[in-house]
Amino acid sequence: MVDVALNCHRRPADEHQPAGTAGLGAAAAIHLAKHSPAHIYISGRNAKSADAVIQQTQKSGTKVTFLPCDLASLDSVKKAAETLLAQESRLDLLMCNAGIMATPPGKTKDGYEVQFGTNHLGHALLIQKCLPLLEQTAAATTTTDVRIVILTSLGFRMHPGAGIVFSDLKSEQNFSAFGGWIRYGQSKLANVLYARELARRYPSITSVSVHPGVVGTGLVENLGWANRAFVYVTNLGKLMEAEQGAYNQLWASTVPKEKLKNGQFYEPVGILSSKLDKASKDDALAKQLWEWTDKALADYVH
Repeated sequence: MVDVALNCHRRPADEHQPAGTAGLGAAAAIHLAKHSPAHIYISGRNAKSADAVIQQTQKSGTKVTFLPCDLASLDSVKKAAETLLAQESRLDLLMCNAGIMATPPGKTKDGYEVQFGTNHLGHALLIQKCLPLLEQTAAATTTTDVRIVILTSLGFRMHPGAGIVFSDLKSEQNFSAFGGWIRYGQSKLANVLYARELARRYPSITSVSVHPGVVGTGLVENLGWANRAFVYVTNLGKLMEAEQGAYNQLWASTVPKEKLKNGQFYEPVGILSSKLDKASKDDALAKQLWEWTDKALADYVH
């Protein structure tokens, strides 16, 4: 799993950003480092993979720091966020990049359905912990451009009929033979809705969700043979390389602010999606998700 908070704009030396250790996160970090941000933080579980990314990114002269972070553990996310906050006085870009897909039934260390807990709840805690610093940075000048980029997937359309089954999130949610994909869709729907609600509640920060496309990273390679075959067949065997898959999140991180619509979902690169369904545009559901998430994270945020 990898998270990236980066910025590819050339900015004053006191501006800092957090980021990833493999796949799309690593590709984004390596590319953005070429544009001389003051500081990149990359997070993930694999320190060895982080070292390889740091060696590549530091060739550009950019300072890069690894933050150990397991999104399936709220204690780990809290520690990573507080380590960052203790070191920095500003934060310009937070890229929520990490995730898991179509995994067998399971729970996080905190007892939540593992895909929802990892793909949504872990990221939500990282965002909530960083929001005060993001707001502070946004208020610094009238021209400050602060962004949150959340990676989701068109797989959100596989969500349960109710959208998100809130009453059952502290279980393994054994929906059906396709339960792994339904649980994945639920978590990716939460990513879309959370970006919408972030934009409504924090308009000084530009928050968007993006679909990277279907990319041949560990997210696919680590699937069981049946699920891996499903991905290849449904995409006619055409999977993108990580560098190409990172284009949409890089676009959302660097395009002039006026080209972005706060709270919206983009796919393919730079295009407002026409594939949102009723649940993904449901503001009442987004509000319910926000309130449920606040209660779940209360002991970790404050």
